[in-house]
Amino acid sequence: MEPIIAGEDSQYSIVHGEPLDRNAKGLTIAAFAREITGRWPEREVVVASTPQGMLRWNYGELWDQAMAIARALAANGAGKGTRVGVLMSNRPEFLAAVFGIALAGGVIVALNTFATPAELEQLLKASEIDILLFESRVANKDFTAALQALAPAIGNTAPGRLMAEKLPFLRLLVSLPGELAQPLAGVMPWQQFLLSGDTVPTSLIDARAATLSPADTAMLFFSSGSTGAPKGVLHSQRAVVLQWRGWAPAMGYTGILRAWTANGFFWSGNFAMVIGSALDCGGALVLQSAFEPKEALALIAGERVNAPFAMLHQWGRIAEEEGFNDMDLSHVNFLDPHYCGLHNPTIPTSFRQPQAFGCTETLTISTTTYFGDTGKTRREGHGLPLAGNTLKIVDPLTGRVVPRGQRGEIAVKGPTLMMGYLGKTPEECFDSEGFYHTGDGGYVDASGWLFWEGRLTDIIKTGGANVSPLEVDEVITTHPQIKATQTVGLPHDTLGEIVVACILPHDSSTFDVEEFRSFLKARLASYKLPREILILEEEELILTGSGNKIRAADMRELAAKRLAKQA
Repeated sequence: MEPIIAGEDSQYSIVHGEPLDRNAKGLTIAAFAREITGRWPEREVVVASTPQGMLRWNYGELWDQAMAIARALAANGAGKGTRVGVLMSNRPEFLAAVFGIALAGGVIVALNTFATPAELEQLLKASEIDILLFESRVANKDFTAALQALAPAIGNTAPGRLMAEKLPFLRLLVSLPGELAQPLAGVMPWQQFLLSGDTVPTSLIDARAATLSPADTAMLFFSSGSTGAPKGVLHSQRAVVLQWRGWAPAMGYTGILRAWTANGFFWSGNFAMVIGSALDCGGALVLQSAFEPKEALALIAGERVNAPFAMLHQWGRIAEEEGFNDMDLSHVNFLDPHYCGLHNPTIPTSFRQPQAFGCTETLTISTTTYFGDTGKTRREGHGLPLAGNTLKIVDPLTGRVVPRGQRGEIAVKGPTLMMGYLGKTPEECFDSEGFYHTGDGGYVDASGWLFWEGRLTDIIKTGGANVSPLEVDEVITTHPQIKATQTVGLPHDTLGEIVVACILPHDSSTFDVEEFRSFLKARLASYKLPREILILEEEELILTGSGNKIRAADMRELAAKRLAKQA
């Protein structure tokens, strides 16, 4: 794949992807669901570990469950554009709800199960959902109690009539099966909800689905909120399906995937990458509702998973399980063991993790390298724009496009770019040419290849030089004793900022800090070397990452407190 560079664009940092196929069909979630379930009705689509044992659905059963949810939503007043919240961990009902809401013409609102009661209130207010499909308890979160606190009328209001001043649009709560110890007024049990749709003909749902267009609103995600309150990000039907269909060719996945994950689908990356990669090829999702390394390893091995998806620190915990290095994992074809820090000799080493750039606002990737790309640039860069996408590098102060090779802010537009933020005008979301300014820094080289260097606000300015924390972290992760890392910059009287490496070793008791310094000194320029090295505890990593990714702003605050205490 080569970029399209026209005229004077070759002198400036503007790069276009290949033209998008304007004749592409089936670019709605409902059409996607109908296609895959009709093509492979008997093939296994989802496997989930439950207290009652392993739950398995085939594609035909997934369609039946989705249609039942769609009919129930219609029976309970959901119309086209109705926002329906999904507050669930990884479980089959999440997938059925996504397809069912789409079939009914609604908008899927993915809600974070890590949310505190205060954060849940904020999400529910911002999303203005009408119906909430929820899991009563997730880990130590009691969402029934949280909802009762927000809407005290739950205890004495019939289902379908719930309203409260704090949440004026919310009128129906539906709890998953087996979730409530006893019936609760104001909350409709799952089975009752499904039975309520028996009076709605499937022909009505078919007619609703037929009205959907690729331009219609499909989903509402919330950003991570690392720079303030989470932002509501609206995405079109087309954006979802294009990303679902785009991951496999970009990553080099072939054949039928069996994909394992323990990370929530309310994160847009997991939603797009894992669901799309598995279902677009007729594969299966092996779901773990909450990450636990021993069970994760058992699921990957026992279910013959060939495409597991996890964060680096999760791989670190899995690798620490007894017998991991002796286990036969030869079926795991689509995993880069070097990237993940795994040393099991049976994992094939032929797969190399391609690099990509994206964000919630682009529903994950907008540029990527491709499996099989070779050469130094292909190993270190973040690739070319996807079909239909355009990127430019601009001066963050003036907004002007900079020459090739000059660093600046990455701005993007294309078919998977968000429709906008909740409550924001287009002018607040995009520039005059329709580009979204990501807040990420980087540059493009003479061939149009993107090099992403991290958040502009995270670039460390030390002694007059700019240091990319991403670059430092990439070196740190090659050390065999490091499980996770986040490099940050902290204020310094004379240097402006100093480089601080916050690391989580596999075993703190045997970790040699001086050996680690020597390791970095041999691989990094002197101005990039961390002046301070802070050894983290596992609990600190969780506090700054919620099990998904480390938030630089939170880690910076934690590091500042630790150094102040040491001083």
